[in-house]
Amino acid sequence: MGATEVLEALPGPDEGPGVAALLPLVRRIVHARVQDKAAAEDLVQETLVRVLAAADRVEPGMLEPYAIVTARNVVASMWKERDRHRRNVHRVVDLVPVEAPDADLLREEERGAVAAALDRLSERERRTLLAHEVAGQDTRSLGSELGLSAGAVAAQLNRSRARLRVEYLLQLQDEEPPTGRCRPVLFALSLGDRRRQRELDAARHLLECVFCAGLSEPLLERSPDAGTVVTVRIEADPDIVAARRAARELAARIGFSRTDLTLVATAVSEIARNIVRFAGRGEVVVELLEQPRPGVRVTARDVGPGIADVERALADGYSTYHGLGLGLPGARRLMDEFAVVSEVDRGTTVTMTKWKKEGTA
Repeated sequence: MGATEVLEALPGPDEGPGVAALLPLVRRIVHARVQDKAAAEDLVQETLVRVLAAADRVEPGMLEPYAIVTARNVVASMWKERDRHRRNVHRVVDLVPVEAPDADLLREEERGAVAAALDRLSERERRTLLAHEVAGQDTRSLGSELGLSAGAVAAQLNRSRARLRVEYLLQLQDEEPPTGRCRPVLFALSLGDRRRQRELDAARHLLECVFCAGLSEPLLERSPDAGTVVTVRIEADPDIVAARRAARELAARIGFSRTDLTLVATAVSEIARNIVRFAGRGEVVVELLEQPRPGVRVTARDVGPGIADVERALADGYSTYHGLGLGLPGARRLMDEFAVVSEVDRGTTVTMTKWKKEGTA
């Protein structure tokens, strides 16, 4: 019911027209104090009801001052009520989340996985890790007991934590890795050891091994390079968009011009589209560079059929599908550095770099 309807529904014997004349005044006072139009209209209605109810008792000529004071009081009462509700809301809302019915079971599984993962460590690794993490023993005193420097103990603890993470994930999976390469690759990822990852060709292994690809996600998320390196799995057209967006956003962080951002994004689109079209599955890794100067490197890797004649594939005008895309030659023209390594039946790796131009913001 609106304010006008209130006047119609609650007519005073003689004061009705007088109260109706107060409507613009009351609205002006209330709307000046309350931004929410619906709430303000409710307060106008409440004010008019009170004025109508008191009209018989108000001295002649004092109805307008009475309406002004009433409107102000109604607004003040609303703010007080809202403040009281805000201060007491914690008493009526249970902020403690209801525990899921299977919470105990999950906790038990967690404890079991941690215990089993600890059992996979060597006695020395387990004893040192528990002394530091549970008993709070510092690296210096541990080093005195073990005949090592504090730094060497810290390095050992770092490796033990990395191994524990891998074994914990394997225990949760409740399945042994399918190949002998899986554990070393996962350990290198958990440790964030880039050199060891290259030695093991970890990126290719993750493309070939579905088991490790799924298990490695939490390990990659905690990588120290997570802020400067983005990996996008490529399997379908939406992944092309994701790769293009990731390259553009990462390059924008170091001040690439809008023109160069477009060039990088276009080149990434082309090589990602090639993965979808010719290999079916792969990845695009975008990383920021600092040396010898700021830039962005894009590595596109797949385990598809490979390219039999790379030189021919890089020739302008070459196409195996007669499409409208730029292909490898077009992507090469857009970037500053470009290299293709391909092996038939093993896959293709495209590495391309764009350097930030000096003087650009």
